[in-house]
Amino acid sequence: MNQTTITLNNGVVIPQFGLGVYSIPAGEITYNSVLAALKAGYRHIDTAHAYQNERSVGQAVKDSGIPREEIWITSKLWPNEYGEGKTLPQLDKMLARLGLEYLDLVYLHQPLGDYNGAWKELEKALEMGKVRSIGISDFDFNDELFESIVVPAKVKPQMFQIECHPYAQREHWQAMAAKYNIQIESWFPLGGRDSHGEILRDPVINAIAKAHGKSAAQVIIRWHLQKGFCVVPGSSNPAHIQENIESFSFTLSDDEMKQIAALNKEKRYFNMSYEQIKAWMGDYELWD
Repeated sequence: MNQTTITLNNGVVIPQFGLGVYSIPAGEITYNSVLAALKAGYRHIDTAHAYQNERSVGQAVKDSGIPREEIWITSKLWPNEYGEGKTLPQLDKMLARLGLEYLDLVYLHQPLGDYNGAWKELEKALEMGKVRSIGISDFDFNDELFESIVVPAKVKPQMFQIECHPYAQREHWQAMAAKYNIQIESWFPLGGRDSHGEILRDPVINAIAKAHGKSAAQVIIRWHLQKGFCVVPGSSNPAHIQENIESFSFTLSDDEMKQIAALNKEKRYFNMSYEQIKAWMGDYELWD
C-alpha cells in the first residue's frame, strides 16, 4: 500500500501515518500492537517516557526483523528531564530503554519546567546524531508560550504535536505552525476516549464513509492525511490497526473536504487550562 511522506524543515522525511501507543499497557499488549502494525505496513511508531511502554516498543521493533532505518520512532521527554546538563543524559536513558542508537524524533512533552534549557540540549543531540528531528508537544495554550520556545531557538522545531480533529481543526495553530514552517502532528485524531465516539457518529462523516464503502474512522484519518498533518491513531485491536492503514486506499473529493471543514467548531476534548496543567503535572516526576 503506497503511503505518504512529508519533508520536514530540516530536510528529514517522515512517514505521515503511524501508530500511537498512548494508554496502551506496557508488556505483551504494546509489544503485540507494534508488531501487528509493522506487519500491516506501518513504518512510524509514536511513544513517550510518560507512556511507560518504551521497552515494549523497542523490543517489538527489534523482533520485527525490519531494518531500523525503515522505521520512524518518536518518543517524548518529560518536564523533570528538562534542563541544560540534564536532558542529554536523560535522552541516553531513553535510547537505552528503547534499545536504539538514535531516535527519529524527540518531543518536549509538556510546556513546563526548563524547556528552553532542554531545547538547547536537543539542539546538541541533533548535532551529535542522537536524534534526527526535534519538536514540541502541547505548547498551544497561547501564542506567548509557543513563541517563548520557538523564537529564541537556534534550531526551530520540526514538529508540533497538538490535539486536532474535524471538530477542533486548530486553524489558528495551523497558521502559527506555517509561519515558522513547522509540521503539525495530530493527537486525538479521532477525538480520543473523552469524546465517547462523538465524531465517529457525525452524520456528515458517516454519509461520506458510506459513499466510499469505508468506516468513519478511515474518513477522518484520510482527512488528516489530505490536510497535510501527520497522524498517529492509537489502537491495540489488530482489526482496527489494519482498518486504519487502509485509509490510503481512497481519496476524498474537494467537496467532501469542504464538508468536513464545515464541521469545525474548535471543540476540544482535552480542556485543562495552563494553570491546571501546571498544578497537575508540575510536580509529577518520571525516572528510570
